[in-house]
Amino acid sequence: MSGQKTVTPSADSLVASIKATKTRGLPPVEQWDPPFCGDLDMQIKRDGTWFYQGTPIGRPGLVKLFSSILKKEGDKYFLVTPVEKVGLTVEDAPFVAVDFDADGAGEDQILTFVTHVDDVAVAGPDHPIRVERDPETGEPSPYILVRRNLEALIDRKSFYRLVDLGAHHDGWFGLWSGGTFFPVIPSGDLP
Repeated sequence: MSGQKTVTPSADSLVASIKATKTRGLPPVEQWDPPFCGDLDMQIKRDGTWFYQGTPIGRPGLVKLFSSILKKEGDKYFLVTPVEKVGLTVEDAPFVAVDFDADGAGEDQILTFVTHVDDVAVAGPDHPIRVERDPETGEPSPYILVRRNLEALIDRKSFYRLVDLGAHHDGWFGLWSGGTFFPVIPSGDLP
């Protein structure tokens, strides 16, 4: 036996690791490749609520801290520090875009989104908007790429406001932002 102690991953150990590596801005999780330490009993629900051991995490600062070390590899999500990597479950997207501002109009329009953990993303080539439609109900689920390869589900009230800003272009109804057109639904599918 090597004498190395096995540590079970926990929320407390992650918080300690984050605080030890505190940097200005977001931590460089894409540069970290620590060993996988197992799955943590942590889940992010579709509405953006974080749960630990079945209980909602009620401290926004702690949720924001955890969100800063979130990483996606393939279809799996991890919380990563320089010394550990733990898996967690994400029901849909890890973030929720809870509001946006629109400046300008038409092709010159700029849509700036804010998430429930205070990330800001300006829709455009680096932060595309995409919409998936439920194959059975046709209900749309709109997303925006926020950072790295992590998306935010655009909440319902914001999506309704976005629809009011929509335009038709090349057979699609969609949104302009940052000089890019983001298709939402084929124009022919609209009533």
